Amino acid sequence: MIKFVERFQMKVLLEAINTRRVLLLNGPRQCGKTTLVQHIQKQNVTYRTLDDITLLESATMDPHGFIKNPNGMMIIDEVQRAPFLLQAIKKAVDENNRNGQYLLTGSANINALPNVQESLAGRVQKIRLRTLVQAELEGSRPTFLHRAFTQEFNHKCVGEDKEQILKYCFRGGFPEAIELKGSQRRRWHEDYINAILERDLREISNIYKLDVMKDLVKIVCSWSAKFMDVSAIGAHLSIRRPTLESYLNSLEILYLIERLPPWTKTDYQRIGRQSKLFVTDCGLICSLLRWQFEEVLLDSDRSGKIMETFVYNELVAQVDANDGEYAIYHYRDRENREIDFLIERDDGAFMGIEVKAGSNVGQHDFKHLIWFQRNMAKGKSFIGIVLYTGEHVVPFGNNLWALPCSHLWKT
Repeated sequence: MIKFVERFQMKVLLEAINTRRVLLLNGPRQCGKTTLVQHIQKQNVTYRTLDDITLLESATMDPHGFIKNPNGMMIIDEVQRAPFLLQAIKKAVDENNRNGQYLLTGSANINALPNVQESLAGRVQKIRLRTLVQAELEGSRPTFLHRAFTQEFNHKCVGEDKEQILKYCFRGGFPEAIELKGSQRRRWHEDYINAILERDLREISNIYKLDVMKDLVKIVCSWSAKFMDVSAIGAHLSIRRPTLESYLNSLEILYLIERLPPWTKTDYQRIGRQSKLFVTDCGLICSLLRWQFEEVLLDSDRSGKIMETFVYNELVAQVDANDGEYAIYHYRDRENREIDFLIERDDGAFMGIEVKAGSNVGQHDFKHLIWFQRNMAKGKSFIGIVLYTGEHVVPFGNNLWALPCSHLWKT
């Protein structure tokens, strides 16, 4: 088992405990939520997990008694198993406005569940925890976005090559799987998905065709980093479109996939409005599709797809950790101009990021970034970056940089 890793969201969590009555820490199963909350150093903490059948029965029989905790903090793990507790918690915090009363964790997006009536609006701060990213494993702070916007790059920091970064992709970020190798890791990922679909899925949705859902998970793995096309995704599945959409929504609720929205804050009429689909852990993709490392290393399509997914997961973890300072999108228009990731800072400044699996960068790799800088930024600050698997930080014009991918986690 990997040793405890300091998570980006620990700082956000500790600050929120002092300012909000209820906190909800969401993320996929086995991503480290329980480990994180158990490292909170605070007096009078009561910990209860609803994976314990006895505790779940107690919560069901007496919700108000179960959450009674007048002086300290109560941590309730896997709260999606008893969503009716939210009503009792609402009553408790309305009667006592002390901050830091309840810390809830959930392996499903509880507000997206069909039987949840209470949102705790105005009373809860939601915090997203993802699987481990490379920057956390390296012990770095989530400073890449700040350094990129200010163009404060460490020119002496030598990048890591494509082979090494693909090893990170195959490993993924689930703490238990990180130290496993080869077939052991693949088996862990396969068992993980089977357990999620056979247990958690049944708790959140009326899905009966488990075999179809297992096929769908593999399909979305092959679809990661592509534009969302529900019809094409379901082309080889024997289910109707409304059913397919409900299945995809269930995978989102369980934090296995997510959609990256397009940037549309413009009057330009030819802008695209499709979201991009991403699987939330690269290791799952490699294992479920049974990719072989040497084959992917030589396959530009697969290596490009998995590296874009890897970069996405690194970026969104840093966006989350900076708590509202940045928003992340993609850009595409009908002229086939695309930017993999578009980061907008809260003051309106932009940064476009293209991901390139190769170790060489040329002027043509910046053509869409330059077009956006000239035509869409409209006088606002714009930084254009091509992340690649080479060694050096290289300028390519006004606010344009080729940057080793490893600068996401190396300072």
